[in-house]
Amino acid sequence: MSVANGRFMYFAFGSNLLKERLQLANPSAIFCTTGRLKDYELNFGLWEKHVDNSWHGGVATIKSCPGAEVWGVIWTLSNENLQSLDNQEGVSLGRYSPLEVSVETENGLMLCRSYQINNFHACPPSPQYKQVVCLGAEQNGLPGDYLKRLKAIQTNNYTGPSILDQIQTVK
Repeated sequence: MSVANGRFMYFAFGSNLLKERLQLANPSAIFCTTGRLKDYELNFGLWEKHVDNSWHGGVATIKSCPGAEVWGVIWTLSNENLQSLDNQEGVSLGRYSPLEVSVETENGLMLCRSYQINNFHACPPSPQYKQVVCLGAEQNGLPGDYLKRLKAIQTNNYTGPSILDQIQTVK
């Protein structure tokens, strides 16, 4: 993970694609660029078989998969937000593990922090979670084909309140 000027690089591929979501707990996040993580695929699931979470469904993770690719956003964050980002991802609870990934960008490879679910159990995302992921992909100009794939993801049809209610997106 590259740490310079008191900041670190973070590769987001799920709900943290959306600036307003990421900045709920990490106000120092600044857009750097978009990029592609090769030989990984995007999955949705949980760290236990049956769990109530604030998204009411599966959340994004990445899994090694030769030939696949995951598009996302590279954010730079203040080192002071490393703990809040880890907390958001449930690292101390064992939900996600941080990992270092090499992301292809138009400026070459960038070494970034990212996260992967532990003890993965496949589970579809809620429509609200999927909406935040798609809004973030649109907001940051991820490739159209990739956005189409995101929009085609099946959800669990949950209709109650979620974190989406806390996110004020400006259209």
